[in-house]
Amino acid sequence: MTSAMVRNALMAGGVAAALSLAACQKPADKAADAANTAADSAASAADAAKSAASSAADSASTAASTAANTASTSASNAADAAKSAASSAADASKAATDAADAKKN
Repeated sequence: MTSAMVRNALMAGGVAAALSLAACQKPADKAADAANTAADSAASAADAAKSAASSAADSASTAASTAANTASTSASNAADAAKSAASSAADASKAATDAADAKKN
């Protein structure tokens, strides 16, 4: 083999290696771009999930507060009704006592 043939073989090998690296580089770039896009999508999904969880927590808090207020109002109304019933029972007892006393006299 002459030096010219060796030099041509080395040049051809270098060109083949350069083409191979160039061909491999583009899919790697595409894979990196795809990974970045997927990471951005995951971050957006995480933000949406965080927002939904916050909204659900707010709704649950509002529902619990409303239920507590309703229960408090109902309890207060029941206490007022019981007080009124006790007062009516006391009045009825007094009236019965007065009627019994009147009958004795």
